[in-house]
Amino acid sequence: MGPGQTGSVRPMELSEAIRRRHMTRNFTGRPLGSGLVDQLLERALRAPSAGNTQGRDFVVLEGPEQTARYWDTTTDPAWRARSARFGGLSRAPVVVLPFTDPVSYAARYLEPDKLRSDQEELAWVVPFWFVDAGFAVMTLLLGAAEAGIGASFLGNFRGEEALRTELGVPDRLRWLGAVLLGEAGEEDPPSPSSTRPRRTLADSVHRDGW
Repeated sequence: MGPGQTGSVRPMELSEAIRRRHMTRNFTGRPLGSGLVDQLLERALRAPSAGNTQGRDFVVLEGPEQTARYWDTTTDPAWRARSARFGGLSRAPVVVLPFTDPVSYAARYLEPDKLRSDQEELAWVVPFWFVDAGFAVMTLLLGAAEAGIGASFLGNFRGEEALRTELGVPDRLRWLGAVLLGEAGEEDPPSPSSTRPRRTLADSVHRDGW
């Protein structure tokens, strides 16, 4: 998608979207096309959801004034001053903040079709709410690759309570991280992590046992 184009999700083979997807760390700052973010989020909401609970919500911040609320609550001036990537990251015109609702999953798995045979509440060895939110985020990242725009996922390391207060997010929700969306800048230096060798099929797949 070129500068100034409105843009929309266009057909692409899944294998190509997977191959092209990478974390963008330098954005031009140009606004995204009208309706594109909603198209991407509609697809993200179709990601798998345990028990069809759908306990996922997104806060969308668009434009410098709104996205600054994310950066101001989750980073501090010292970090922003020393970070070589902050300038490029902060130009992303859209920040999508995925939240997940553990309470809705607990309630769903007490319903008759999901309740354990012994009537005990599920122990949640694997918290399905984070799994489902991760599915939605991956769908969003692949959708961005399909649309030809840059995207990056930033983890949740600090500022969750401050961000929740700033945005008026209900206390029961947990914040997963941030997805930055926008046109990728021409100079987008790769992360040092990208030089790590990729594990092969032989390295990672164990047939009929380990």
